[in-house]
Amino acid sequence: MAERDVEREYSVADFAAKLRRLADALEAGKPFRIQIAGERFTVPKNAQVSVEHERGDDEEEVEFQLKWSLADADEDPEDDTEV
Repeated sequence: MAERDVEREYSVADFAAKLRRLADALEAGKPFRIQIAGERFTVPKNAQVSVEHERGDDEEEVEFQLKWSLADADEDPEDDTEV
């Protein structure tokens, strides 16, 4: 599979709504299907969750990350909404 690195900006309201839906799926132990920049994929229920903080000379960044093996992404998700 080809490497990919995509970033998309959202309004605060849209971002908060997407985080709520994702958090609900993770908390319920369910996989979550999303689409980003035309590609649809599944975040499995056992994805590793981490928060990263970076600081530079003139800016800071917080990233919420989900990682999983491709073998775990074959689960059948209940949510099929574009993010």
